Amino acid sequence: MHDKKWQEFSQRMAYEGSLHMAVEPLDNAPEALAGYNERNLHVLRALASLDERRAENSGEDDNPLMQELLRMDSKINVLMEVVNRLLIPITQLPGQHVIRFNALGVVVPQDLLPATEQLLVRLHFDACRALPLELPGRLEHRFDDGSVYIAFIESSEMVEDGLERFVFRHHRRKVAEARATAL
Repeated sequence: MHDKKWQEFSQRMAYEGSLHMAVEPLDNAPEALAGYNERNLHVLRALASLDERRAENSGEDDNPLMQELLRMDSKINVLMEVVNRLLIPITQLPGQHVIRFNALGVVVPQDLLPATEQLLVRLHFDACRALPLELPGRLEHRFDDGSVYIAFIESSEMVEDGLERFVFRHHRRKVAEARATAL
C-alpha cells in the first residue's frame, strides 16, 4: 500500500522549491479536519487570484487605463506585503526548506518530523504568508537520503483539485521563465 501511494505521487507533476514550512503532530478531531479543508480552500483561492492578477499584468500595454490598473496593482502588492509583515514577521515564520509536493503528499527533510505518524504540514507562501496551507498527513515512507514522504489524508476533493491547479500554474510559470531566459 505504501509503495502504491508513493508511485502515484511520483508520477504526478509536483511543486519543487523552498518554502517556509513546519510539520507538527496532527489534531485529528473531525471538526479540526473539516476546518483544515475549509481554510485550505480559502488559501488556495487567494493564491489563485494573486496568480491570475500577475498573469494579466505581465504584458506591456500603452493603454492609459491599463497603465492606471498596473499602478493600482503595484500599490496593492505593496499593501499586501506590509500586511504580511505585520501579521507574521519573517522572523516568526518557520524555517525555509526544499520540498516537493502535489495534491497527494509532500517530501520533506526527516529532521522536521515530530515523533508521531499522524502529521500536520504547514506551508507558508510568500504571496500570503499569514495564511498557511495546513495539510493533514501520515508518514508513509522514509528514504536513505534523509527525506520522508507524507501522504495527505482527509483532503476534500475541492482541496485536491485546488492543489493540482496550484502545482500546474507553478510548473507553467517555471517553463515560461525558462523559455524567457533561453531567448
